[in-house]
Amino acid sequence: MAFRRSADLIPASGRHTVGAVSFDGMWAAPGDDPREAIAPGRGEKAVLGEYLDRYRMTIELKCSGLTPDQLATRSVPPSTLSLLGLIRHLARVEHSWARRVLEGHPELPRLYRTEAEPDLDFDGVTADEACVADAWASWRVEVAHAQEVYAGLDLDTIVSVRDQQIEARDVIVHLVEEYARHAGHADLLRECVDGRTGQ
Repeated sequence: MAFRRSADLIPASGRHTVGAVSFDGMWAAPGDDPREAIAPGRGEKAVLGEYLDRYRMTIELKCSGLTPDQLATRSVPPSTLSLLGLIRHLARVEHSWARRVLEGHPELPRLYRTEAEPDLDFDGVTADEACVADAWASWRVEVAHAQEVYAGLDLDTIVSVRDQQIEARDVIVHLVEEYARHAGHADLLRECVDGRTGQ
């Protein structure tokens, strides 16, 4: 399921009031959150796809409205973790699982990774418009491709991962877990950058 880009859909402030109820500190007030536009799924495949798309959108929301310098800001030394690095990393994750595993092309080179630089997704971040544009373009292309693959996927399909045979559903559950973990990282990184918090 394709989702709408979130960057243009949310208020710039984290201060919201609906009636007499304050939602200060939340990213968007109920009814304004673009993730609510994702229809609730029914059945295993629809529910997994819904969770994955919500986490994808959460990452995009958490990175919206920031400058290249802010996106490239690293967390706590010696970590190279940054929001821009997360975008690049998740593009690599989407590419690897959809193309190399689910479609069975392990020979494809990994995005943002070489033998000499296995952490190029984070270590190769630079605070400039070109790096930001490349990261977003890569992520959006890989998400769109992964969504197409998922649309035709039978979760019972057996795929190979490092000489092990697993079900395709294991890959999708792993992707949900990966996005959930990195959404938590994005929460902390965004708060460090400009103090903004929220769901």
